[in-house]
Amino acid sequence: MPKGEGKLIAQNKKARYEYSILDTVEAGIVLNGTEIKSIRAGRINLKDGYAGIRNGEMWLYNVHIAPFDKGNQFNHDPVRTRKLLMKKKQIDKFIGETKQGGITIVPLKVYIRNGYAKVLIGLAKGKKQYDKRESIKRKDQKRQVDRAMKDYR
Repeated sequence: MPKGEGKLIAQNKKARYEYSILDTVEAGIVLNGTEIKSIRAGRINLKDGYAGIRNGEMWLYNVHIAPFDKGNQFNHDPVRTRKLLMKKKQIDKFIGETKQGGITIVPLKVYIRNGYAKVLIGLAKGKKQYDKRESIKRKDQKRQVDRAMKDYR
């Protein structure tokens, strides 16, 4: 199965809007207790999440997995740091790429594949926010020309 395929649970649309994705890698997530039940119920939020490398390991930060409703006192912390399972070669590649300025690692989607929760993480570069006044001015001019052409006919 190609990466990114499986039962889609959550998708980070904000990441594709704010970043241009250079490369993607599939990684497993180390979960505790009832976290997998919450993920299967679709109670995960990737919106503010990002990944980082610490001590040669990849970690997932600020991903919110809601506590399981039918859980007990041993429910998990919703925003804890989670370890990602990746090959050493892939982690080394990400280390080399992130040393360049302006590149970050963001989670793109979470899905269930063969019974395991997987996350598709992407190497991303921030998009520039261009000044949109010029395009608004062009749109107004085009609208005026179209109106004039309609009146002329």
